[in-house]
Amino acid sequence: MSCYDTFIDYGLRSIGIGERLLPRGDFTLCQQVVLIGSGMIWNIYFGALSLVSGFFLATALALAKTAQTPWVRKPAEAFIFVFRGSPLFIQFFFAYFLFLSLKQSYPFFTPLTSATWGALLVLFFNTAAYSAEIFHGALLSVPKGDIEAASAYGFSPRLRFRRIIWPTMLRLAWPAYTNEAIFLFHATTLVFFSGFPATAQKGDALYYANYFADKTFNPFIPYPILAGYFILLTLAVIGLFGAVNRHLNRHLPTAPQRRRTGMVPGFLR
Repeated sequence: MSCYDTFIDYGLRSIGIGERLLPRGDFTLCQQVVLIGSGMIWNIYFGALSLVSGFFLATALALAKTAQTPWVRKPAEAFIFVFRGSPLFIQFFFAYFLFLSLKQSYPFFTPLTSATWGALLVLFFNTAAYSAEIFHGALLSVPKGDIEAASAYGFSPRLRFRRIIWPTMLRLAWPAYTNEAIFLFHATTLVFFSGFPATAQKGDALYYANYFADKTFNPFIPYPILAGYFILLTLAVIGLFGAVNRHLNRHLPTAPQRRRTGMVPGFLR
């Protein structure tokens, strides 16, 4: 079987398109690369959807945490504390068995017993909690002079938030939020290693890497392939978030180019 045939048969295997059975023996490097790459579809699905949806919940939680009213501030603080204070692996485990128990009495929860929606919900809450803490710190760092100047110009509270506070918050929080996005994509490898089962052998990249490692008793081929895929994914996230960061800071002057003075370290000059 050529590598092209392998790609046709297993390129979308993780979402149920292609060969029904996994390779059983005489594993080729192409099979491992293609199947592990196929599993990355799930990692990108979990990471991208939870990151986009969690962004809006994180903004709301950060605003709620700065509220003066205790009945608004305390629930936001409790939510952030619970999801930041407990391991993600445990959250997956308890969420699956909670949805499984609720399904018996309320069929509405049946979709949440699958990784497609249940694990996505857990990641959504988890990244929202971590991002909310980042945004909350950025909100506290917004220069008070900018807010006072907007008030002096007659900006309404809504316009002041939309034109001054929120853009400044994003600009200050974006480097840390980029790290959270990277960590979130890495955390998606825990989905099928925790409570949520992989149905019909449709798993993520780590699921297939672990399959090949178990069958060949050689982890030094599938796991480096897995690491390579995540390095490429990390580079893509850095590139995308870097472009957004440049857009957020487009009004700021760029640092002047320093004249090269040889190989002398900066602290000795």
